[in-house]
Amino acid sequence: MTPARRASGATHDPTHESARRPRPVFPARRRTLRLRAAAVAVAGLSIIGAGSADASAAASDTPPTPTLAWAPCAQDATFDCANASVPLDYRDPHGRTLTLAVIRHKAADPTRRLGTLVMQPGGPGNSGVDFVRGNHAALPAELRDRFDVFGFDARGIARSAPYECWDDARYTAEIAQSPGHPGPDGYQRAVSTARDFDAACAAKAGDVLPFMGTDYVARDLDLLRQALGERRLSFYGRSFGSFVGTVYADRYPGRVRAMVLDGAYDPVHYASRPYEYDRPQYLALDGAMGRFLDWCGTDPTGCGFGGGDARGAFDRLIDALDAHPVPTPSGALANGYTLAYRLMFNINEGKAVWPAFGAALRQAELRDGTAFLLRPPSPASFDFLTANIAVECVDRVYPKDMARLERNVRANVRDAPLLGPAVGFGPPTYDHNHAPACVQWTGERVSRHQGSYRAYGSAPILVLGTTGDPDTPYRDAVALAERLDNGRLLTFRAEGHTAFGRSACAKAAATAYLTDLNLPPRGTVCADEADPTTAPAVARSARVPGPGADEGFDRIG
Repeated sequence: MTPARRASGATHDPTHESARRPRPVFPARRRTLRLRAAAVAVAGLSIIGAGSADASAAASDTPPTPTLAWAPCAQDATFDCANASVPLDYRDPHGRTLTLAVIRHKAADPTRRLGTLVMQPGGPGNSGVDFVRGNHAALPAELRDRFDVFGFDARGIARSAPYECWDDARYTAEIAQSPGHPGPDGYQRAVSTARDFDAACAAKAGDVLPFMGTDYVARDLDLLRQALGERRLSFYGRSFGSFVGTVYADRYPGRVRAMVLDGAYDPVHYASRPYEYDRPQYLALDGAMGRFLDWCGTDPTGCGFGGGDARGAFDRLIDALDAHPVPTPSGALANGYTLAYRLMFNINEGKAVWPAFGAALRQAELRDGTAFLLRPPSPASFDFLTANIAVECVDRVYPKDMARLERNVRANVRDAPLLGPAVGFGPPTYDHNHAPACVQWTGERVSRHQGSYRAYGSAPILVLGTTGDPDTPYRDAVALAERLDNGRLLTFRAEGHTAFGRSACAKAAATAYLTDLNLPPRGTVCADEADPTTAPAVARSARVPGPGADEGFDRIG
């Protein structure tokens, strides 16, 4: 999509048939659609930006509450879809607007209905519309019966005025040229490519990026709460969704009814001490990968990879793929970086996916390009990754010190030797390697939250933390629960990212709180993760999303 279309905020079809991910477009066709959309969007921006508010509106600092015209969703008529108009810049609440795509599934038992449950996905960059659509059926019956389940694509994401920095061809080329074991110029290349990415963002979307931060997402959420007729918010946030919830609670503590934050962020480290946030994330990712390889070493039959020396076999495999990339069914080549990139995301599944990992690594050793861990990122991934980088560079403030950047990146790569080199010295993609882009970011941070993150006076907030979480380290959940004025920590003793969708114990506790406001006792620990070889067969299969979804699909069950 062209930046004009992505930033336009032009009104979308309330059935969301135009969403990019659910409807693949061949490259030539996509280019034609982008050019046509650009012309429409430029015209739409002129109309949106040209109107002047009347005297009473200009005198008010309160933005208008969106009107939600619900209609059955085109992809699944059991859901309702709509659009919501919100201010682009909350400093000008009656000025230029953008359009958010929203979705709901009405409560199955209206006689017992409690209200609306907002479900917020991870990322940043995942679609809240897809999150609700893809996960509603897996929710406990008590939640489906008693809540209208609601989600939205946050500003700049999926159907809600998305933007572009690098185009698909540039992103594809940068990833294809990135090795799993970078050479001596790895750091310099990472800094250079990040600088180029930032320049593309400034050139193509610089007029909207300052407004894509999480403080404005929280303000959007409060307008949506009003539009839904809810006096207080019931909320489940997964991964980055936990940070959205934290910011909302800090900004509007009296408007929280019940909030569950799963796979939580330490908000102070994340936003204001970013190097202190990045390093534990590198170590957590490598630690999870190391525990998987150690299991392979102790159970070579169950794993099927490494012949008892899984760590050595893994290093040799990365080198072999870098030296001789493997053709894949898509026509692209998979190298060591491809493998590391896929592991970075799929390690989140915990022990349930370990046998599938072993089988896929063995396939890679045999140069079988159909292995799910050798699938190169698709253009749908780039939409997710672009938002992931841009939102974090608006939310987070890194010191403008290039020497400090180099010290930190090199130390993280050195101390996380399994996946750190590919991630840290690769092109701008996911959380761990945003420092080179964010240090060099030149845009404003108008929509960055600057509160205490304590949510003084809020209702209790239940924080779920997983001890072996490779993406949001457990220590972050501990820190958030301690920081919140009214936080309660539940621990899931397990591998993998988040707890709700992988622990019956954690799911039951979260459901009891969301429905009946009953918190689990302090110190509650859930320990119901199955061992790799005893996990259900469906859980042990490769759970990589299908083509067109990639990292943009955020699963909870």
